[in-house]
Amino acid sequence: MPEEDQVELKFRLYDGSDIGPFRYSPASTVAMLKERIVAEWPKDKKIAPKAANDVKLISAGKILENNKTVGQCRVPFGELPRGVITMHVVVQPSLAKAKTEKKVDEAPRKSICSCSIL
Repeated sequence: MPEEDQVELKFRLYDGSDIGPFRYSPASTVAMLKERIVAEWPKDKKIAPKAANDVKLISAGKILENNKTVGQCRVPFGELPRGVITMHVVVQPSLAKAKTEKKVDEAPRKSICSCSIL
């Protein structure tokens, strides 16, 4: 694919650091981007995705769907020169894991009523 057709993307993490920039074909899917993010994730971060499903990508204020391509997600910028597009990365653990952790946290707690009737 010609170099001028490729899209240059970088991914901004929760602490302001970046992964990339990398060049992608407009036919690349969001799922492929997420897999690359998980593979390139810095090892020194406290919060890290375990799988591509733990990652949400946000571009132009919209959460991107896995089945969409980079070409479909790209927002037209008018006459701006081609530059690096920054996508924001949010790590959201899977629901099954979050539910099991929540149950473990709630087990030792006891309900105590603190109501006062006058």
